Amino acid sequence: MFSHIMIGTNDLDKAKAFYDSLLSTLDVRPAKVDGHRIFYFTKTGVFSVTKPINGEPATCANGGTIGFAANSPEQVDKWHAAGVAAGGTPIENPPGIREGAGNKLYLAYLRDLDGNKICAMHRMAS
Repeated sequence: MFSHIMIGTNDLDKAKAFYDSLLSTLDVRPAKVDGHRIFYFTKTGVFSVTKPINGEPATCANGGTIGFAANSPEQVDKWHAAGVAAGGTPIENPPGIREGAGNKLYLAYLRDLDGNKICAMHRMAS
């Protein structure tokens, strides 16, 4: 359904360092830099971060969350630890299992350096 997701940042260098560290835990290669943007290319889509082209400050979405797929609960834990070590802010409950509507998920949530809400999720067998 989606070709890419792009979020804003106020400091591209810090965002690249943060997301390079974070996404490496999900086996994603470091970002490719394209002027005022960075791109993470995978087989399933593209995640990118940009300085706003209108010159205004980047802001986070109220109510928005970007979820990254993980292969295991251990990978979610590594993602969370790398994000905290790189300056992300842990939010909501600690990493762990959430159940509802017949789903069993292993989730972890963070705010990135610009306040964007991000999570890593592993779908578990019910």
